[in-house]
Amino acid sequence: MRLQPFAFDFYRELAPAVVEGGGRRLTGVTTLRYSGGGDVNAAPQEAGEGCSARDFKGFRAGRIAVTRRGTCMFEVKARNAAAAGAKALIVVDQKGSFAGSAGTPQPIPVVGVPPEAGAQVTRLKKVRVTTKTVSEERITHNVLAETRGTGKAVMVGAHLDSTLDGPGINDNGSGSAAILEIALRAARTPLRQPVRFAWWGAEEVGLLGSGHYVRSLPETDRKKIEAYLNLDMIASPNHTFAIFDGDDSERTGAGAGPKGSARVERAFQRYFRERGLPFRAADLTGRSDYGPFMAAGIASGGLFTGGEEKKMEKEAGLFGGTAGQPLDKCYHQACDTLRNVSVKVLEVTADAVAAVVSRLAA
Repeated sequence: MRLQPFAFDFYRELAPAVVEGGGRRLTGVTTLRYSGGGDVNAAPQEAGEGCSARDFKGFRAGRIAVTRRGTCMFEVKARNAAAAGAKALIVVDQKGSFAGSAGTPQPIPVVGVPPEAGAQVTRLKKVRVTTKTVSEERITHNVLAETRGTGKAVMVGAHLDSTLDGPGINDNGSGSAAILEIALRAARTPLRQPVRFAWWGAEEVGLLGSGHYVRSLPETDRKKIEAYLNLDMIASPNHTFAIFDGDDSERTGAGAGPKGSARVERAFQRYFRERGLPFRAADLTGRSDYGPFMAAGIASGGLFTGGEEKKMEKEAGLFGGTAGQPLDKCYHQACDTLRNVSVKVLEVTADAVAAVVSRLAA
């Protein structure tokens, strides 16, 4: 077993941003992602679109920069404002309130406002901007382990992290626990090909762990991976059994996976058919850790039992449960605890993955 460390930009908004002046609090204010935290009370000064140093010609250090949205990324505006000595940046939209990202952690507060609020800001002699955020570089790890064997490796992975809003027992303690048990059993089972197990860090902030792993592999090592199987949310209480559509037989969404993905799909289908269990196809959208593998041309597949999407009537007839309700009502919420996990569903999905891994590696 080995750890693969990597750095990432961590961000969290602890409280909504506030912009006020003239005894009034402005409405429609948003904190841009990776904004710095701070409480700044200073004179505002317009700086055009803020996309070049020329826009800040004559800008007085210590003031709050006010720029228009457009032409360049928010990160560029924030970087130019900070370089000019601004203590905060207000970006004014032409239509309304908006969400956005400053790209990387910023040293100053960066907020967005709708046009009416922007017009008020420019008429005020002083403006107070308050943001409460954590924005910093952190180190996390991927955890990797591999069984003995010869030939190409079969990989199976699950992300270890949860969102900041909940403990993440289904998303994704279910997948992480399943492959841990499979790994323990695989260590005692003779398999011809090696099986590589991966527990990914920082999935919830952009598939960072799996992306880092794939990028770190030389092309020759990428070609030594026969297939990647992903387990992300495999014990949803109002579940369906979804197998990723490797051959695009459903003709919907993102299309087929890389060469070999259809073989992974067929292996899962065989398992469910042999046991008389219902299943459906899931589109390979790239929303989980198989995304970087697909982008690198590595065969991908896996199982998914459902998130925030609501169960349809025909699915309730096939899998049971309640139509019109989310497959996992606690998706990314504080209630994603042990009580949110269906043990019966987890038994099916974990056994299915173990069987498919054994079939592909044996």
